[in-house]
Order: sequence, then structure tokens, then C-alpha cells
Amino acid sequence: MLQQKPKMNRRDFLKLMGAFAGAAGASAAITACAPEQVPLPDPTRVVPIQPTGVPPEPILPPVELGIIALNRMAYGLRPGDLETFNALGATDDERLRAYVAQQLNPETIDDSEFEARYNAAGFETLHKTQDELYFEHIANNPYDSNNDEYWNWYAKPAYELVDATFLRAVYSKKQLVEVLADFWHNHFNVYFWQDDGVPMLASYNRDVLRAHMFGNFRQMLEAVATHPSMLYYLNQNNSSDAGPNENFARELFELHTLGAENYLGVLDPNLVQKDANGISIGYVDNDVYESARALTGWRVDDDIYEYEDGVEKTGRFLYYKPWHDRFNKLILGKYIPADQPDMQDGRDVLDLLAYHPGTARFISRKLARRFTSDNPPDSVVQAAAQTFMDNRSAPDQLKRVVETILLSPEFRSTWGAKIKRPIEAVISMMRALNTDFTKLPGGIPWMCSLMGQAMFERRPPDGYPDVKEAWANSMSMLYRWNFAVGISQNWMDDEEQQRVIRTDVVAQTPADLRTAASLADFWIPRLLNRPLSDADRAAVIAVMAQEYGPQDELDQDHINYVLPAMVEVILMSPDFQWK
Repeated sequence: MLQQKPKMNRRDFLKLMGAFAGAAGASAAITACAPEQVPLPDPTRVVPIQPTGVPPEPILPPVELGIIALNRMAYGLRPGDLETFNALGATDDERLRAYVAQQLNPETIDDSEFEARYNAAGFETLHKTQDELYFEHIANNPYDSNNDEYWNWYAKPAYELVDATFLRAVYSKKQLVEVLADFWHNHFNVYFWQDDGVPMLASYNRDVLRAHMFGNFRQMLEAVATHPSMLYYLNQNNSSDAGPNENFARELFELHTLGAENYLGVLDPNLVQKDANGISIGYVDNDVYESARALTGWRVDDDIYEYEDGVEKTGRFLYYKPWHDRFNKLILGKYIPADQPDMQDGRDVLDLLAYHPGTARFISRKLARRFTSDNPPDSVVQAAAQTFMDNRSAPDQLKRVVETILLSPEFRSTWGAKIKRPIEAVISMMRALNTDFTKLPGGIPWMCSLMGQAMFERRPPDGYPDVKEAWANSMSMLYRWNFAVGISQNWMDDEEQQRVIRTDVVAQTPADLRTAASLADFWIPRLLNRPLSDADRAAVIAVMAQEYGPQDELDQDHINYVLPAMVEVILMSPDFQWK
């Protein structure tokens, strides 16, 4: 019988991992799925670094369709999820169609387990309307830069949104909703600490992104363009005929609709090729400038100058006619006459962009990149773009586009062509480990920031990148491993805020498993839902066995001490990172 061992500390764990790396090549295994990267000097900001050479995609053994579906349409698998998926039909096609139908109709899903946790969390601000958020946290919260009470109340809706987003992603059965909420926030990115409107982020997430994710893109586009969060973030709030601000107009073209792939440079707009309807096939700089003029006067009703007639302090969208450029414009080949009705100039721009074939391709390519591979096959992009155009006026247009991608042959056949981004890896670890929490300790969002992906904190308007070259660098992977250690060893509690998070790997292990081999053979399929290669399995067993043989019976002290480390090694294997 071994002497009682203390809880494993960081130094002990690093020694253990050093031994494992020397014996089994752990560091090489972790980065085998990615090109070599130079560590970033600032780990809180992701700047993709050009690799010296990109290795070919790994040739991976096939996996069950349920593993593919639940790693892409969801944030990874919780215990029992694969069995639930497989019970949906007799064939893979039946199962996938049933799961897609379920996830595309989230109102039919019983989400009572999550709802109980959400209610227990006691969020104070997330139920508030947009008007209430502005009135209570901005208009009637006297500014005082030295007053912590002011700042805490001002930012509380945004911080609660971060907590609730993690809670939903880990526990909600409406997983596709959570994946799409993340997708659309990055597509229509708004930075957490944007000036003037931090509390409004809760409304932006709920009333714009979540409300429209299965709806019509044109309606979503106007909801984005008229929400205070976007108006503040891209400086549209101060765009007037005296000085049109092109920030929002530029990103409206380059990021939100046509994309840089349809940018034609500084050509004379009259020389750009037109389609059968006389609309330009792509955009030039002049289209951006003219659109900035068309959108002048689209602002927030916030009375920032305190002298304007007709301006109050409601925080709502305001079309302010005195600021609008009333003269004629030429945008994407369409002539827009002077003195149109209120907002018509801007709405003409949104119509031109939302119904453009280039937008259909760009949006479809981004969605296909999220759900299939970093370089999605053109076949699935074209199929989704056709669905986008065929249903451009349908109230469920985006639902149909997503369905086209999820039921495509390409969705089933591209396993391992993506890796999990940091937030995806963090959430999938908590899901796989059956981690228990109600309000998230602050250390977890902080760890995500060290990996390069703080939630809602991408400063540039392009959103966090969705390709592995941006994330498969040594710094991001190092902090990913640190998180695996912290969550498995229960080092993540926030004692000051009394926020507790628990993962009990020993209690989740059958008591009759007493050998390193049997423990590895339980936890490998538990976390991966499939076997590891013989060599990788042997390396995992070696971590668990230490000085014992693979089939030697281990005492409880040894199991308590080493089992979390073995679990961490599986979590950091390339097999857990792929999706």
C-alpha cells in the first residue's frame, strides 16, 4: 500500500508530462495536426503567422457520422450523446436527417435541464428589453470613471451575457443555436468594449443574432444595421451629410455581404461588368463611398450633443433626417434618385447587397467553412448559394441554407479538415468531462483570452478566424493544455466570487477498473467516442501506469493521484482537437 499522496500540484504535473513527452513524444503528437507556428508575443490577440510549410491534411481513420455531427453542429459530445444520436434512426441518413430537423426546430426540444441551471444562476439583467438596458445602465447611470460601482453596473449585462453563453453552450440541448449564435456574432462582429454601448450587447445577441439566425438574411441585415451596438461600433452614429463616415459602409460590403472576394478595386463604376438586371457583378470603392452617403442619418437616439431638435435619450435607432445626404447616388450600377422617402436610400443599399449572387456565395462559403472544412468544396458552396438565392424572400431562408449544408455529402466526408478553436475546445472539454457549474469562474474566460479567443472581444470587425492556421500555434496550444489541467484537477474555482466548478473524474470511473490498461480503455472512448491508435493508447496507458505494468492492480491512492493526468493527455491528443 502506497503512502497517502497529496493532491497533484502544477510542479508535479509538469514533471509527469515531461516524462510522458520524453517517452511518447507528446508535444509532437499535440501539434501533428497543424503547421509549425512562431509563438505570439501577445497571446490575447490572434494574428495568424504564415507557416514556412503547410503539411498535407492528415489521413484519418473514418469515424461514426454521429461523431462528425456532434462535433460540428454541437460543441462536442456529452456522455450519452452518441447513443441518443444513434437511436434516431436505423441508418446514418435517417439519423442525420432526424438530428438536423430537431436542431433546426429548437422550439421542439425539451431543454429543462439547462433552463433549471439558467434560473439557478439568477442573472439580473438578461431579461431586460433594449429600452431598459439603455435607460437603467446608460442613461440613468451617472458617469464616473473612478467609481467601480458605476463600471460594474454599466458592464453587468455584457458580463452576464458571457456567463450565460458558456452555460448554454455546455448544457443546452439546442446546440446548433449556440454554434450559429457564435457564427453570426463573428460574422457581424461587435467588440465587447465598444464605446458607449457595452450594456446593449445583451440586446444585440438576443434581439438581432438569435432572433434572425433561422430567418431571412435581408431582415437580419437591417436589424444589424439599425442596432445601437453596430451603430456605435463602426462609427455610423456620427455619420452625416457634413462628413459621411465610411466605416460601416465598408464593412457592410467587405465583411457582411459581398466579401472581399467580390471586390474589384478602384475601377470606374461605369466600367464594371453588369448582370442581366444591370447590377454590378462586384463592388468598387465608389460603391462604398456612395453607400456611406445613402446611410447618413442612421444613428442612435442618444442626444450626445445635447442641442439637437427631435433627438431624445432612448438608445433606440433613429433616422435623423437633418443629417441625411438627400442627393442622388449610384450604387452597384443602380441609380438612386434624390429626395427619396425616409430611410429608402439605405434600404435600397441593403436590398442590393442582400439579394446579390455574390452575397449568396460569400455567406454560403463562410457557413460551409464552419460546418465542413477550412477550404469547403465548391460543390457545397454552390448548392447552398442556390438555396440562398431561391429563398431570398422566404422567412426561413437561412434555415434552408444551413439545412442544405448539413445534409450535403460534403458534411459527412470531411472529418479532420478542421480543428476546434479555443472556445470550442474549452466548451467541448467541459461537456466531455460532465463538468458541473452554474456561474462560470472568471478564470475560464481569462484562459480563453490567453488562448487568443476571449468571448466577444475580437477588436477588428472581421470576427475571429475560422481556419486552423490561426489557432494551431504553440502559445494557443500551451494554454489549451493548461486549461485541460485546470479543469480536470479542479483548479478553476473563483473563491472571491464564490463561483465553483467541479469535475470528478474518479467518481465517474467504474470502481472495478483497477489497472492502467482498463482505465485507459474506459476513458479513451468516453472522451473520444472511438479508439486511439495502438501507439497512442500505449502512451496513455504509460501515463497512468507510471512505475507499474499495464495490467498491474493499482491502489486507490495511485488512481486518485494520476487519473486526472491521464484524462488531460487524452483531452490534448490531436484526436480530441479535430472536428
